[in-house]
Amino acid sequence: MKVPKKSLDKVMKKVRKLTSRKWSVSNSYKAKKIAEVVRGWINYFRIGLMKQFVEELGQWLRHKIRMIVMKQWKKPKTIYRNLSYLNRKNRNGFSQEDIHKVANSRLGWYRRSGMNVVNFIISKDLLENRIKDGAGLLNPLSYYLAKVGI
Repeated sequence: MKVPKKSLDKVMKKVRKLTSRKWSVSNSYKAKKIAEVVRGWINYFRIGLMKQFVEELGQWLRHKIRMIVMKQWKKPKTIYRNLSYLNRKNRNGFSQEDIHKVANSRLGWYRRSGMNVVNFIISKDLLENRIKDGAGLLNPLSYYLAKVGI
């Protein structure tokens, strides 16, 4: 059984609304709401064949959350300082020049958050485990695989 395209569009629309930068609530609250929607959707369609879609959804979600985090840092100086701190703390090994390029780039927020430096510094593990209120971002793929029993 394959999941209908209409329902895929519905869940993407809901998640897009929840990750909107116009919705000014804390990231931990957003993470909780996103987790509710994704969990409910996966529980409803878990008998369907949707591993590839769930994997893509997780990648897209992490990209959007990175964009929101960078947008909240606002200024290039703050972006540079925070990325440098996370780089040192997690021992990622990026040079200060690479971080400076990302912080002072003229690209848009979405494109900047897709750069390798940002992807490695604000990693998948960091997003899933480290949000102040303890509500990390849900990894849809691992949740789906646990529910299916793989």
